[in-house]
Amino acid sequence: MRLSFSLPFIHFIAIFKPYKLDINHQTLKTSITFLMAYNPSSCSCFHHSFCLLFIIFSFPYFFLTKAQAAGHCRTSCGTIPISYPFGIDDGCGSPYYRHILVCSDSGFLELRTPSGRYQVRSISYSDPHMIVTDPFMWSCQDGHHFRATRPFSLDTSTHLTLSSQNDYLFFNCSEERVIVQPKPIFCERFPDRCDSTCDSASYLCRHLPGCATALGGSSCCSYLPKATESLRLMLKYCASYASIYWRTGVNAPDDQVPEYGIRVDFDIPVTTDCLQCQDMKKGGGSCGFDTQSQSFLCLCNQRSNVTTYCNGMLVFKPFHLHS
Repeated sequence: MRLSFSLPFIHFIAIFKPYKLDINHQTLKTSITFLMAYNPSSCSCFHHSFCLLFIIFSFPYFFLTKAQAAGHCRTSCGTIPISYPFGIDDGCGSPYYRHILVCSDSGFLELRTPSGRYQVRSISYSDPHMIVTDPFMWSCQDGHHFRATRPFSLDTSTHLTLSSQNDYLFFNCSEERVIVQPKPIFCERFPDRCDSTCDSASYLCRHLPGCATALGGSSCCSYLPKATESLRLMLKYCASYASIYWRTGVNAPDDQVPEYGIRVDFDIPVTTDCLQCQDMKKGGGSCGFDTQSQSFLCLCNQRSNVTTYCNGMLVFKPFHLHS
């Protein structure tokens, strides 16, 4: 197999010029051996130190660091698998989700959003979504004691969206500021104000998952905010809120089971480059990107990062991956 790549050598008083090398693996080994054994006294530089600097600054193009190997891309955080399009190491996965996920020092996967960092409970790649928990939301343990909360939000520039399978419950809302009514009846009477109604007859308010009587005498209503600002306004006039998503039943796929948490849906960008890179017949690489240009890179195990795939003719480029 032959490799073709550019080495942008350092200019020292216009002596060294950028040039191309067309080499195979054996030639590359020979070049490195030659470079390491190079005698500066035979160098046609103005001073021996220029030759030494030349050798030192040329090394990064021959040696792969830990940050530049596919093995650098961790495949899990705690018990949660990390696969394309995500990455918890910079340069891994899709640039659309760069810096979105963080693996904490304690081994918990966290989602980074404008409103804070939230623990990720699970990720599904077959039905692309993740479940996150917001510690500021109401839980059964709170009962009728409501803590200070803040609205959960997502960065609208990412490929993440709040799932339509989420329901939001609001507690002890001011009825002077919020329309708290049984929605079916109210919508029949005032159809133009139906979308603004917080439904006091909600099934979930009457059947809180895991703690049906936890609220005591506190009021509850269900409302789907259209945007973060709408959610922020609701929390201005309500004591707290909770998010409940509908999980597919294990024994009966058609059954939907309500659970506390926030379901966040995501897209999986599909490109020809990534499919070729992941193809096991072509080396089974991992899809990544250059951290400076964000151009595609195929990350190959125990080898360098390439622009196509791990087996066959490869075209190397100068690249940058951060550890």
